[in-house]
Amino acid sequence: MHDPRLDSLRSALPGLRLATEPDELLHYGRDWTRRWTPAPLAVALPGDTREVQAVLRWASDEGVPVVPSGGRTGLSGGAVAANGELVLSLERMRRVLAFDPVDRSLTVEAGTPLEAVQEAARAHGLQYPVDFAARGSCTIGGNIATNAGGIRVLRYGNTREWVAGLKLVTAAGELLDLNRGLVKNSSGYDLRHLAIASEGTLGVVVEATLRLAPPPPPVATLLLALPSFDVLMQVFQALRERLSLEAFEFFTDVALRHVLAHGAQAPFDTGHPYYVVVDAAAVGPDDPHLLDAFAHCAEQGWVEDGVVAQSQAQALQLWRLREGITEALAPHLPYKNDVAVRVSAMPAFIAEAQALLSAHYPGFEVAWFGHIGDGNLHINVLKPAALEQDAFVERCGAVTAHLAGLVERHAGTISAEHGIGLVKKPYLGCTRSAAEIAVMRAVRAALDPAGILNPGKLFDPPSR
Repeated sequence: MHDPRLDSLRSALPGLRLATEPDELLHYGRDWTRRWTPAPLAVALPGDTREVQAVLRWASDEGVPVVPSGGRTGLSGGAVAANGELVLSLERMRRVLAFDPVDRSLTVEAGTPLEAVQEAARAHGLQYPVDFAARGSCTIGGNIATNAGGIRVLRYGNTREWVAGLKLVTAAGELLDLNRGLVKNSSGYDLRHLAIASEGTLGVVVEATLRLAPPPPPVATLLLALPSFDVLMQVFQALRERLSLEAFEFFTDVALRHVLAHGAQAPFDTGHPYYVVVDAAAVGPDDPHLLDAFAHCAEQGWVEDGVVAQSQAQALQLWRLREGITEALAPHLPYKNDVAVRVSAMPAFIAEAQALLSAHYPGFEVAWFGHIGDGNLHINVLKPAALEQDAFVERCGAVTAHLAGLVERHAGTISAEHGIGLVKKPYLGCTRSAAEIAVMRAVRAALDPAGILNPGKLFDPPSR
């Protein structure tokens, strides 16, 4: 049905690309959760910051809710538009705007894919070190909106550590230039960091100045097979003491089985319950420090088998076993938990979480993987074919309530790197106190008093 409000938008911005076809509404109205039926009003695809400002001014005047949209690779429903919102897609804004060799910074538009940022940094002999499997699809704006982490947080930290400056458009269409790439700036509140991880509820990121790092040292990639979950932290501690770790990721045999079915190559002749893939600084695959670390773990009975990549091609094959998990599990409509605790709390938390999930998910396939080095676990419950989707989500939600309580007892978070969105909203109180949430609400109300930016995400709007 035609909405007359769109006529006023077209009149105000005659050059704006506006999509209204059903397949476009479906494509842009959802993210990887696939749990809600998309129902956006339309999709606006601005080509520059000026158009973003004009769209938000129009939306503010008309009272139209807006869902900012990047690569939509999130897993918390943060980019879902299911209630007549206008999707504001930044995908056309993907230009690399500037490189500063003195500051070692790269300025890009928010729709620039992560992989394009990494390639631009490499072209200048540097690196943008934030990395994860969705690098070709996710965008810098979305990474900033969720403070995305990924596989190298152990060495380099989250997205937040690499954002030197932001340009943010408020709900009223005002453009804020935050921090301007400064290293030192003690002039009051750092609104840049407030915008990071705000999930598009405080403004729309249109441009980012990113810090770059020196090129990474030569690394060796190892794949280790472990006999039990109990030894995971011992292996991590032993490798961290003996090596300079760049990444330390684990996954289970359940996860590996699905990746192999998806076309990956089996790493060993026999299967094992748990696996760890590691990148460590090394002069080569025969680096004696690597061999010493492996020998120590094997002597303790913590490692049953292992392989060190002999080439870059083999390293990519080993990493595919970890990075291919999300794609391989997708056809099974998994219910996902993305939790984190302090690394020191991991052994106790893992033991309790295992017992909890075993008790509540008998007969279900549960695929674990995650970033052990930074305390982040991804728990994927696969939907049985005979179970209806709604019943599956309801059952998993009940278990997540117990898991959230466990996270709270261990002073962790229910969302480590995908945001709260719609999926984790019921459990925000297990991660943030009532006082914190009240402050968050007040900040949101100050920057978006009408509540048009990504409504319903993080927490429900106040009742009127």
